[in-house]
Amino acid sequence: MAITDTADGVVIDVRVTPRSSRSGLMGLRDGVLLLRLHAPPVEGAANTEVVKLVATLLGVPKSAVTIATGHRNRLKRVRVQGVSANSVRATLGIGGEGAAPPAA
Repeated sequence: MAITDTADGVVIDVRVTPRSSRSGLMGLRDGVLLLRLHAPPVEGAANTEVVKLVATLLGVPKSAVTIATGHRNRLKRVRVQGVSANSVRATLGIGGEGAAPPAA
C-alpha cells in the first residue's frame, strides 16, 4: 500500500526515477507512488530532492519529511509528520487504498 497512517503522520512507499528531465509526481503503480527526480543518485542528491518534492507536494515543511528506508535504493519509505493518509490522498488526487488517480 502506498500510504499508511502512523502515530504521528504517514509512511509513503515511493519509487524514484533519478536523472529525469524534470522533477514531479508521475502517479501510482502497483501500490507505490512514482516520483521522477532531476537530480542524479549521487552523494544523496536524489534523496534531498525526494524530501523537497514530497514537502512541496504535501505543503509541509521539509523538516517534517524524512526517508525511513531505502537511502541507496529506488524504492523508499518516506515518513511525513503531521498529516493523515486521507489528507495525503486528497492532496495528491489519489483514491482510497492507493488507487490510481481518476482519468481526466
